[in-house]
Parts: sequence; structure tokens; C-alpha cells
Amino acid sequence: MPEMPEVEAWIRGLDDPVSTSRVLAAGPAHIATLKTFAPPLAALEGRRFAGARRRGKWLLFPTDDDELVLRIHLMSAGRIRYLAPGAKGPKTPAFRLRFEEGGELVLTEAGAKKRAGVWLETPAQTEAELAHLGPEALGLGSERLREILATANRRLHSFLRDQRALAGIGRAHANEILNRAGFSPFALTTQLSGADVERLATAIDEDLARALELREAGKGDKDVYLVHRRLGEPCPRDHDETDGGPIHQVDYDEHTVFYCPACQTGGRILKDRRLSRLLR
Repeated sequence: MPEMPEVEAWIRGLDDPVSTSRVLAAGPAHIATLKTFAPPLAALEGRRFAGARRRGKWLLFPTDDDELVLRIHLMSAGRIRYLAPGAKGPKTPAFRLRFEEGGELVLTEAGAKKRAGVWLETPAQTEAELAHLGPEALGLGSERLREILATANRRLHSFLRDQRALAGIGRAHANEILNRAGFSPFALTTQLSGADVERLATAIDEDLARALELREAGKGDKDVYLVHRRLGEPCPRDHDETDGGPIHQVDYDEHTVFYCPACQTGGRILKDRRLSRLLR
């Protein structure tokens, strides 16, 4: 699923193009992709967007009259792009907007399952729908992070992925951040010292800023992720006496945790939950 760096890079690239001219035609949209029916998509026609915004992993396109917001979530397989006038696009995207100057905003989604979503609503509705989100992870700072960590006793990997606690981090960057900070994914939030919280806050900022820079440069997962999906490869961190790694993993039904035993768990191999169930 696209996380803060990838979504923010898209938003920065879309901000100018989507506000250049008015919407000529809104839709069509796949029946599973469009989540609202009132107001209808046609209400966007003739309006101009004020630009592109982001909240957590959500893409937001407010109209310049402050009447409507187009809200998009890409889930795991959705992708969004702007097509310049005359550019060739997909024949049947999950969602399409045409602008008067000839450009298009298209949403595509790989695979048969259509999980990405498009909502058209008022600003008040958007605010209410996103009210559950925690503060943005990038630039949060150690003091605010310490306050949030103290509210619940949770494993760090689960905490970082919780959009109600921090907005923008998912499974991939949770793996990257915890490796950079040198913490076990199973460590508890309430067990962190003041210095540990400082280290975690620094790791969050460093990882997300690095990833955002690479995403803006057009780099893909293989350049952005140093630990995520790197099973068996050397750990990217410096190790005092031996080469780092190899990277290990713990499988769950919906996600996989990647970590380095040498620098995150004191050499201990974490129990693979899926394999344990199979061996019962």
C-alpha cells in the first residue's frame, strides 16, 4: 500500500496540473471504486481544483470554491497519475477526470479486486471522515511522540502502522524505521526510555525524508526499501564486527515484518506466527 512518501510525491506532482483548468468531464468510475452517489460526480464539471493535498495516506482535491472535496485512497494496488493533453492513457481506468485543457487524471488498479476508493463530498464531510487520524508522522518530534507512546502499551510495529496514532506510516516504513532505530518490532511502546524515544523520532524523520526524496526523483521500491522485502539480504546498518544480516521475516495473514536479528533483537530469531500455526 502506498505510504506517506509515495503519496506525498504524487501530491506534489499533481498540485499544479489539476488546478490549471476546469473539469470538463468527471467519470466514468468503476462501480466498486466510487463510494458516494450524492453529490454526483457531475457536480465537479465546470469547477476548478484548488490543488492537491494529502492527509495520511489519503489524497485530497478540494475545489477552489470550497464547496467540494474529491477524496481518494489507493489501497494496495491503486495508482494515480496525470496525463498531459494528447498522452495515451488506459482504456478503462477505475476512475477518470478530463480537464478543459485536455489533460486527464486517471486512477488505475491492478488485479481483479477493486479496493481503491473515490469519494466526492463536502469539506465538512471530509473533515469528519478523517477526524480519527493521528498527527502526521514526518516532523512530529520526540516530545509529541513521547506523549502518544504513553497512551497505550503496544508492540512498536503495530503502533507505527496505526493511523489513529500516527498518520502516513504503513507496514513497509514500519520495517524501515525500526531497523534504522535498532528496535525489535515486538518491543513495547511503554518500555522505551527518553533516549529511545529520541532515537525513534529521529529514525521516523530520516527514513520518511529519505524515501520522499527518492520518490520525487522517480525511484521505485527497490531503491527506497532497504529492509522491507529484503529477506536473506545483508542488513543495511553498520555492524561492528561482522557483515549485517541476513534479514529475517515474521509472517502474518495481512503483512510481513522484516528485521535484522543482529541489531534489533540481540540475535534472537522471532517466532514466525504462520509457520507456528502450521506445525500445531
